[in-house]
Amino acid sequence: MAQPVIAIDFDGTCVTHDYPYMGSDIGAVPVLKELADAGYRLVLHTMRSGKLEKEAVQWFKKNDIPLFGINSNPEQKSWTASPKVYADLYIDDAALGVPLTTSQTSVRPYVDWVKVREWLVNEGYL
Repeated sequence: MAQPVIAIDFDGTCVTHDYPYMGSDIGAVPVLKELADAGYRLVLHTMRSGKLEKEAVQWFKKNDIPLFGINSNPEQKSWTASPKVYADLYIDDAALGVPLTTSQTSVRPYVDWVKVREWLVNEGYL
């Protein structure tokens, strides 16, 4: 059986908020690599489009994190025409309950990947 799909937001989740520019590292890379290495299928779920979406995809490539989909789950087309990305888990700085942190260099809170990883371990994902 295929591993679950995890939808990952980009700005404020993989990097700090600096849209339309590329934000700074916030510790997402090792956790995302760990999820991919464990067989989870990652879908980039971002509001970025066009050139900005391509920059986000390049960030994943540069960090050797494979993507199962980009703003879509390729498997859901067989059972729905909905544009909403279907995933088993969503990691997004705007999601209720996702742990956030701040720094003096970021104007908005962003995902606390240390706490996210702890949750993933405690819930049996890792």
